[in-house]
Amino acid sequence: MAANPRLEINVGKIAGNTAQVAQKAGANGVNIVGVTKVCCGAPEVARAVKQGGAAMLGDSRLENIARMKEAGIPGPYMLIRIPMQSAAAETVRLADYCLLSDVVTGRILGAEARRQGKTMHVIIMVDVGDLREGFWPNQIPGAVTELAAVEGLAIAGLGVNLTCYGAISPDENNLGLLISLAEEIRKNNKLELPIISGGNSSSLGMLWEGKLPGGINQLRIGEGIMLGCETLERAPLPGLHTDVFTAVAEIVEVREKPSLPIGRIAQDVFGNVPVFEDRGIHQRAILALGRQDVIFDGLQPLDAGVEILGGSSDHLLVEISGRKAAVGEELRFRPDYGAVLTLNTSPYVQKVYFS
Repeated sequence: MAANPRLEINVGKIAGNTAQVAQKAGANGVNIVGVTKVCCGAPEVARAVKQGGAAMLGDSRLENIARMKEAGIPGPYMLIRIPMQSAAAETVRLADYCLLSDVVTGRILGAEARRQGKTMHVIIMVDVGDLREGFWPNQIPGAVTELAAVEGLAIAGLGVNLTCYGAISPDENNLGLLISLAEEIRKNNKLELPIISGGNSSSLGMLWEGKLPGGINQLRIGEGIMLGCETLERAPLPGLHTDVFTAVAEIVEVREKPSLPIGRIAQDVFGNVPVFEDRGIHQRAILALGRQDVIFDGLQPLDAGVEILGGSSDHLLVEISGRKAAVGEELRFRPDYGAVLTLNTSPYVQKVYFS
């Protein structure tokens, strides 16, 4: 019998999506960093991303980069989470590039790079309004001057992150600000700045519409490759697969039960006070998949007549009044990005890779 619960991952479609994005980007003078974090740096996924034409692999966890390198997946590698000072040695050892938003951290990375006999390439992050990482634009000239003086560091370029915290959309104004800052630094600091990293999958809509400003030459793409969509409205991108991932769980109980619990309702196991709709007696199934494994709200049933009711840390409850079901049967779900992330992270969910 197949292992349950499991996440089925079509790496052939990941390679195909990467190829489509890389081709579209390349026609506009843009290189792609294929971001593997949603799959925890799985070598099977990394190979597919490289096969599809990503110029670089990016991940937010050093453990994932180590996993890919140990599997022999060629880089270069970018650490896309701001590096911790306490992890400077591992950052320099494992990553070729990193995103940087602190001068002191840059000095520590430079010292570690000198100790290891390496050069750490850094992309200095600019906060253009999303309010996550980055120097304010007026701080960039000073930060560049200080970091350019750090032996062991090489300033590879400037970058932005958008939509991840403040949900600010990329546009010609905020990306234009990044480009103008780069032009100013090239002129005043005599730096090449070969990389202008214009954000993540939220910039794919502009790329597809031909509106990405010409000075942007790198995008860091994860969700666009993995789920085949841009991330402003989650609209599918033409020619990309949106069915890369399928979550599968096994039914462990089927029974008719009331839709309203019996007795006084208190807090559930997660501290919430649930509210239930009275639907009378209905047919329910319990599956061996819990909140320890996945965000329930991110699952869409693929089987007709199945509706998610909720669940607990180890069990998912669904209504199956519209179909027949039996203990031991499997039900299938399409996960969104958050669900894919948690399913990949859970050690209790088996990962099955195929083409």
